[in-house]
Amino acid sequence: MEQTSQREIRAIDPTWTLAEIITRLAKALAGDGPAIALSSISSSHVPSEIALVISTSGSTGSAKEVGLSTDAILTSAKATNKYLGAAPGQIWSLLLPLTHIAGINVLVRSLELGTTPLDLRQHKGKYPDADFTAVVPTQLFRALNGDNELLEHLKSAKSVLVGGAALDPQLRKEARAAGINVIESYGMTETCGGCVYDGLALGDTVFKINEDGLIKISTSSLATTYLNDPLGWDSKVTDGYFLTSDLGEIKGGKLIVSGRADDVIVTGGENISSIEVEDRLYKHPQVQAAAVVAKPDEKWGETPCAFVELKAGAQITAED
Repeated sequence: MEQTSQREIRAIDPTWTLAEIITRLAKALAGDGPAIALSSISSSHVPSEIALVISTSGSTGSAKEVGLSTDAILTSAKATNKYLGAAPGQIWSLLLPLTHIAGINVLVRSLELGTTPLDLRQHKGKYPDADFTAVVPTQLFRALNGDNELLEHLKSAKSVLVGGAALDPQLRKEARAAGINVIESYGMTETCGGCVYDGLALGDTVFKINEDGLIKISTSSLATTYLNDPLGWDSKVTDGYFLTSDLGEIKGGKLIVSGRADDVIVTGGENISSIEVEDRLYKHPQVQAAAVVAKPDEKWGETPCAFVELKAGAQITAED
């Protein structure tokens, strides 16, 4: 590619204030400044349409430098604000780090509304109210288990996007009961973050399930390429559909994400979903948290290994 069709890229400087980051991001989106990288990357220049580069390991462990165009980023932000009924002048709060797409999305959605987000990443004490915010399940869990200041903030918002990891159904139920309007977000860096909300496609997003049970997604917010692995990108995209590593099914027009393909534990020739085992453990009234991983086994190849945290004062007997 000729140099004239490329633009300079600059990594976010940790000394920049939020206002400086927003200003530089706005210029990158408008094409008036260098593209922005959320961390150090191998490239010094990127194709001119790319405004943002995010390094993500995905499920393989090898870092992929995801190139996102201005059109994709703005499409995602506008679709989210429209879905939530957000109007100009309304406020987002920033509770997520700016090292991932979810945090950057809060900035872009705010730009679209003509406002500045409330920066609450290091906030202590009483939180100010906001119209919208986004969190990961761990933050939601913390709010429901002792962080009353965060709880009140989430309750004050018209909608709270929850993404970045699977949202436990019981945690969602508790959040709703507490007065938090939770919206479960599904997506990945390659789709500019969430493109499916509460199982429904956002904007022009289309999802399908392939013959292996994997979710594939077509959307205008799809990334352009992996800058450091364009062939790897081409292998993931067919006929405009990005093949994810997530298993799922479609019921009543809604996407149900059942887990990652690499969450399947093969033991004695049988496939066991670690997510399903975790879900069963979470149903026990005395279990606070649970994680299931594969443990190498000479006889079975792999066996499930569960790590369980009990609720305060809980005691499990042999009968349990």
